[in-house]
Amino acid sequence: MVGAALGADAVTLETGAGLVPIALERDGDRIVFGRMRQQIPGWERYEGAGELLAALGAERSELPVEMYRNGPPHVYVQLASEQAVAALRPDLAALADLEVAVNCFAGRGGSWKTRMFYPSAGIPEDPATGSAAGPLAIHLARHGRIGFGEQIEIRQGAEIGRPSVLYATVAGEGDRIDSVEVGGSALIVAEGRFRVAPA
Repeated sequence: MVGAALGADAVTLETGAGLVPIALERDGDRIVFGRMRQQIPGWERYEGAGELLAALGAERSELPVEMYRNGPPHVYVQLASEQAVAALRPDLAALADLEVAVNCFAGRGGSWKTRMFYPSAGIPEDPATGSAAGPLAIHLARHGRIGFGEQIEIRQGAEIGRPSVLYATVAGEGDRIDSVEVGGSALIVAEGRFRVAPA
């Protein structure tokens, strides 16, 4: 919306995590895609993995359960299959007690399915989570599930009737992350105007 209103090909958002530059791609006058460079998050082992898995109703994670701080504290759990991700019926009250954004994912290569639950922030399930997409790409690259520089497609939101697709790419090597980019397109679902009162 901001880029369209300004007629700009790039905008910079000021967030709690810092400045986020966004490059916009157009088809004539219409913006069709945006790509943002995210801040590089820190990560750590998540100490509450047992409680988290119990709240999800999952036996185990295929990768270490780790937390990345990219605005919200995002925790990542890899399940065995996309069907297992789709079948999740988590205990949202138990997840709320953990006060983290829980990202469950499965897939392979360039295609991944995710679901994100953050009930302690009033979000039972999110249809598209840009702040989680970059850390997911980092998590996959760090653990050898994708190559650095490989773009992944992240599908989310089908279970709540709002399917979305995001894309993410991470550059680096090993535990050294050089850059993280996340992209996608958006639909306008609401519009409004601000009226500024004279001083």
